[in-house]
Amino acid sequence: MNSEATNGAEQNRLTFAQNILAVNVTNLEAANGRIVDVDMATESSEYTRLTIQREASIAMLAQANSSSTSVLKLIS
Repeated sequence: MNSEATNGAEQNRLTFAQNILAVNVTNLEAANGRIVDVDMATESSEYTRLTIQREASIAMLAQANSSSTSVLKLIS
């Protein structure tokens, strides 16, 4: 009877440890998912910022080219 109690207690400890490890795996996967989401949001924001800067630069260049053409027409 004593060995059965010992085996039962050991099995309970192992089951408890297994449950804790399963919870830890779930928590780590969730944390990793949040990190990936933050990285994706950061990269998306950076991409949007660079796209806006590029489009603004193109617009300014087009306006500068247009202005110099207008000045040359006035001089001619």
